[in-house]
Amino acid sequence: MDNDKVEVLLVEDNLHDAEMTIRALKKVNLANMLIHVKDGAEALDFIFTKGTFAGRQMENKPKVILLDIKMPKVDGIEVLKQIKSNDDTKTIPVVIMTSSKEEQDVITSYNLGVNSYVVKPVDFESFAKAVSELGLYWLITNQSA
Repeated sequence: MDNDKVEVLLVEDNLHDAEMTIRALKKVNLANMLIHVKDGAEALDFIFTKGTFAGRQMENKPKVILLDIKMPKVDGIEVLKQIKSNDDTKTIPVVIMTSSKEEQDVITSYNLGVNSYVVKPVDFESFAKAVSELGLYWLITNQSA
């Protein structure tokens, strides 16, 4: 896929959750322009066009970032902090999708500017429904900057 034509950036270290998310988005035809990265460091490289993604055009921002919190290398809170503190990226909608129900994670995420915080449902059907609804809202309904 052309890394300059990304609508959804999925940042998820759990391959099972990533596959379920991609499958749910495919079901509603929203996975054509999706890229999956496996940790926060890779996400930052993609967003800020460094490392493996150095040739990518930074102006072509994803329409939405689906971001897990608990990840190796760089956690989701740090990724969120860097996205929202940079003038070039702060308007990108970021949706935290995590299994963490910790109140502090929710508070910290909103204080840093997250657009939505979603706790992943445990069963596949509920998970798929939640992801589909998120995708439809952020990619079709929402007007982005």
